[in-house]
Amino acid sequence: MIDPPRGVLWDLDGTLIDSAEYHLLSWQDILAGEGVEMTRERFAETFGRRNDAVLRGLFGPEFPLPEVERIGGAKEARYRELVRTRGVELLPGAERWLRRLKAEGWRQAVASSAPRLNIEVILEVLGIAGFFDAIVGAEDVRRGKPDPQVFLAAAARIEVPPERCIVVEDSTAGIEAAHRAGMRAVGV
Repeated sequence: MIDPPRGVLWDLDGTLIDSAEYHLLSWQDILAGEGVEMTRERFAETFGRRNDAVLRGLFGPEFPLPEVERIGGAKEARYRELVRTRGVELLPGAERWLRRLKAEGWRQAVASSAPRLNIEVILEVLGIAGFFDAIVGAEDVRRGKPDPQVFLAAAARIEVPPERCIVVEDSTAGIEAAHRAGMRAVGV
């Protein structure tokens, strides 16, 4: 009898890479043009949130969607530029785990709140796309963590039942989302 497949669903920021500094610099560069200062303290309060939530927190709940999209898009383009020009590194131990899990037959997916283009640029720059059987990003879900939607979508894409998945996460909202999805979680 063949065992059912097993899956590992990786959050991206804080588990595979530490990109907080690039996100801070991107917000600072783009918001300066809008007359808003993004301090480290303000950034820390918003890190990990979707761009629409960050921008509506700064400009008010009625901030128009076209402006959210314009400023958020510019911020993400700046972030990708920083990744491409300055490079990025895997966190210690991440590559060893990616290789080991792949060799042992685990199906792996990136399950992140980041935009798909950001995920693809990071995987390209690091040369690790081959470890993943699927990618689920911001465009693939309607609700952010702690809603389990991102992890359930990733499990479906790699065709692994939720109870056979392990989530690698660095946030309490992500761990809660994993548990709500019926998955085990490893907190980094």
